[in-house]
Amino acid sequence: MTLSAEASLKPFNTFGIDARARYMARFDSRDALLAVFDESRLQALPHMILGGGSNVLFTDDYDGVILKNEVRGIACIEEDDEHYYVRAGAGENWHHFVLHCLAQGWAGLENLSLIPGNVGAGPMQNIGAYGVEIKDRFHSLRALEIATGRVKEFDAAACAFGYRESVFKGPAKGQYIILDVTFRLLKEPRLSTHYGAISSELQRMGIENPGIQDVSRAVISIRESKLPNPAVLGNAGSFFKNPIVDEERFVGLRDRFAEMPHYPTEDGKYKLAAGWLIEKAGWKGKRMGQVGMHAQQALVLVNYGNASGRELWEHSQRVLEDVQEKFGIALEREVNVIGPVEV
Repeated sequence: MTLSAEASLKPFNTFGIDARARYMARFDSRDALLAVFDESRLQALPHMILGGGSNVLFTDDYDGVILKNEVRGIACIEEDDEHYYVRAGAGENWHHFVLHCLAQGWAGLENLSLIPGNVGAGPMQNIGAYGVEIKDRFHSLRALEIATGRVKEFDAAACAFGYRESVFKGPAKGQYIILDVTFRLLKEPRLSTHYGAISSELQRMGIENPGIQDVSRAVISIRESKLPNPAVLGNAGSFFKNPIVDEERFVGLRDRFAEMPHYPTEDGKYKLAAGWLIEKAGWKGKRMGQVGMHAQQALVLVNYGNASGRELWEHSQRVLEDVQEKFGIALEREVNVIGPVEV
């Protein structure tokens, strides 16, 4: 365990917000994490886990302990006739983990290439892209129960996965710290290329019979063409969730906007494209000072310079309120907001 006081968080969040934490404790194992909780000067302070910092917006300094998860390691721990069971430390970079799996011929994560963040955030958010979600390839995870110091294993049912949701964002929020995640990956690929522009990108690349690495390269190309690099423009990827509405609300909107993208869900509802709503409301590429929604992807809130977390949050609130007024749709932030805000 490595402990530092008055730690700058700027290098550890993809928005590049220059917030500070009272303490930062970096751990790379269960024992190192337990040592943090045994530290007397930290015991009365609030704490939060920070992985890759790609899904967080600090609106102020954090007067507590940032727990920086640096648990590493990737290993195939088991296999059967159809699957490889691959365990990865929660502190592993997600994209590097995906590329490692593809290099070994372990299929199933290719559509999730180039998603920012670390492995531990994957099941918390049930991250997804291009028709694939973590829950589709998830086997189990191990997490430290903070109250007892014991390690508990969660299967998919216990994680209660939903759209960008899990038990760790709901009933179990703040109670566990994910140490590692095991994925059930495929020996025989089942490529999913129908979602988004993957098929057309593969055609553009001249690939007729794609493999898993080809699909990954296509996804990377698409994402790079639409999403800004956080090293160049501070952002956290998609800032808002795609809203899900009932059939009555959907029909009413479809009658007004026949061109509106929509995707039926398994429970008879409809997922709408938040990016389309934001663009239709006039916010795509609109910049106010040092903040704005990206010119190529309206879902992405961008820090164009040295904007504060509060300024970014305020801009997101303007967008949220305008979409509500124009469409009657209440968007939800996908990014975790840490710090005080005023509505």
